[in-house]
Amino acid sequence: MHVVLAGGGTAGHIEPALALADALRRQDPGTGITALGTERGLETRLVPERGYELALIPAVPLPRKPTPELITVPGRLRGTVKAAEQILERTKADCLVGFGGYVALPGYLAAKRLGVPIVVHEANARPGLANKIGARYTSHVAVSTPDSKLRNARYVGIPLRRSIAALNRAEMRDQARAAFGLDPRVPTLLVTGGSQGARRINEAVEAVAPTLQRSGIQVLHAVGPKNELPRIDNMPGMPPYIPVSYLDRMDLAYAAADMMLCRAGAMTVAELAAVGLPAAYVPLPIGNGEQRLNAQPVVRAGGGLLVDDAELTPEWIRSEVIPVLTDPGRLAVMSRAAAEFGRRDADDLLVGMVHDAIAERHGQR
Repeated sequence: MHVVLAGGGTAGHIEPALALADALRRQDPGTGITALGTERGLETRLVPERGYELALIPAVPLPRKPTPELITVPGRLRGTVKAAEQILERTKADCLVGFGGYVALPGYLAAKRLGVPIVVHEANARPGLANKIGARYTSHVAVSTPDSKLRNARYVGIPLRRSIAALNRAEMRDQARAAFGLDPRVPTLLVTGGSQGARRINEAVEAVAPTLQRSGIQVLHAVGPKNELPRIDNMPGMPPYIPVSYLDRMDLAYAAADMMLCRAGAMTVAELAAVGLPAAYVPLPIGNGEQRLNAQPVVRAGGGLLVDDAELTPEWIRSEVIPVLTDPGRLAVMSRAAAEFGRRDADDLLVGMVHDAIAERHGQR
């Protein structure tokens, strides 16, 4: 079996695709995997690092919403679709799985022309244009949120790295806290604004850090590699405030934490719910509002808090976050609620959908 994955551009598209690739290989080490990508995307680094073949096609940016620019898309796509067709033919692809982004639409169009079975995975609550079109070509559509409006949507969650999906936070807690220089006995707040950091989150946490410490809470704060580390003023006898530029072991960071303050990207929300880590979500205030939609289901389930970017202040952290972190019973309830909402088996469920799509083509279902 050979599966072609179309999900380049951002980590939010690439990481679920690679998690599916890992799951396919776990089930059958002989499965062929090829990832479509463009020379401008993160896939040029992430895919080869994980040991999978990367096949490049020209990039054709898509408008996020229907605009007059859509009229020009078919002409610009023609060469890209042809390149995708050649890759599907060369690999003798049995299935194309699309995750959205620049490479998904030409992948869908090429697979449709060649009669290659299609599976669509949409990570965001608000689907993009590519996946809206891809969902018209198949009945095998996987989504990350139970209230998705995509045609034929089946709620499976987001395929996650095994280091996250199989994480036992309680079992790893002491080891994780030791790795970061944290106190093993003290409530812990993990803070990050994503891979590049977030100024508002950083400023609010830096300002409130002494109050958190005086409340008996320690903080592990990833400020982003391009941001200056704040001055550390750890007071004798107080829990530590530990700022770092970047966290390359998110499994350990999740295990060390009792709660997280973060953005609400689809991958972040899925990972936190899967491992049962409550969070205060601060949706990115730009774009089409998808981060708020990503966080709302787990917040409604009781597994987190939600605050607008403009409302995130030191005062809000004092009034909303500190009461949670200093109440073990409330923390436990929120952790259970997040875990009950989360999905750890999305990768295996998506593997099943790939097999179903292939079997359907061969008349086995």
